[in-house]
Amino acid sequence: MAEETIFSKIIRQEIPTPLLYQDELVTAFRDISPRKSTHILIIPNKLIPTVNDVEQEDELTLGRMITVAKQLAKEEGIAEDGYRLIMNCNDHGGQEVYHIHMHLLGGEPVGPMVAG
Repeated sequence: MAEETIFSKIIRQEIPTPLLYQDELVTAFRDISPRKSTHILIIPNKLIPTVNDVEQEDELTLGRMITVAKQLAKEEGIAEDGYRLIMNCNDHGGQEVYHIHMHLLGGEPVGPMVAG
């Protein structure tokens, strides 16, 4: 079994964090070190360390992450102008917390896909 992460504690509210969304599959909250004016993390409630650990049974959860991102983008007023969804995997992909998560970034231009 994977080791518990800070995200696991946020999901259970052991670390008090204002939640923007939570259901039986996913939880969303603002990033504590935002890179854009809107920077929200959407995470599965089930601990999945990396994208490499995703199983077929997780497809509903991953789909929910995207539909929640769409809903939050609309609520944040960034859907019309656009936003970016990012998932990182392992060290070379820039993953810092080993509990998969999706970054919802927007509210201003997000720049090129990958910095040179």
